[in-house]
Amino acid sequence: MENLLNNSSFFFLFCSMVFYWIRAFFNISIFSSLGKKAIIGGNLSMFFLLIFRGIQEKHFPLSNLSWSLTFIHLIYSNFQFSDFIIGSILAPTALFLNAFASFQIPESLQKLSPLIPALQSNWLMMHVTVMLLSYATLIFGSILSIVFLFLFQSFSLNILLNQLDQLSFRSIGIGFPLLTVGILSGSVWANEAWGSYWSWDPKETWSLVTWIVFATYLHLRLTQQWDGYKSAILGTVGFFAVWICFLGVNFLAKGFHSYGWFH
Repeated sequence: MENLLNNSSFFFLFCSMVFYWIRAFFNISIFSSLGKKAIIGGNLSMFFLLIFRGIQEKHFPLSNLSWSLTFIHLIYSNFQFSDFIIGSILAPTALFLNAFASFQIPESLQKLSPLIPALQSNWLMMHVTVMLLSYATLIFGSILSIVFLFLFQSFSLNILLNQLDQLSFRSIGIGFPLLTVGILSGSVWANEAWGSYWSWDPKETWSLVTWIVFATYLHLRLTQQWDGYKSAILGTVGFFAVWICFLGVNFLAKGFHSYGWFH
């Protein structure tokens, strides 16, 4: 059942990416609807996979960024401009994460295992869930910034550029307070588990770097009217900060949050 659900989610996400790209490049409107249906299929497949694995191990596996991105897609796809633009961005990102989790993460880390005593806390649900949602919304907002820069250099689409800019700002504006709450709850949990609020663990350090980048983005946007091109540059910097925080330290560093897969 686990393999069936995992393979189904990969299939639905792949189909969604293809459908949205056909809609984007060939302007065949029916594929926009097909892409959204495929996203729903992928989201449900991953949701039931999480339920299945949670029942097996008696704790809910929360660290699924691919599911979080498809969930964000279903929320944002109802905004002003056609949802195929969002789908063309998020579907391949979710597919990449899904494939990465299946084929690149070491098999020992893919297997479910009992929670160690330090993780058996009421803070688990809040901290991990909030952090995953913050990563998803920040990544989405940052990707829109990258798309803005690409279109800004290539086309003169003022209405579309403004919509991308505003949606990127809204997404980052939601993701930043979630990141803040996630870091604070993690600090309280760390003190409960290890007797210290902050230990400069690689994940903690890059969470702080990511927080500073997006705090700068919002500060300059709100106080210095840094919108459009300037804020898109900062959003793009944030994109790399989030990915290093979410995946990079897991490859290169060892700590409470990561296992140094390249070591």
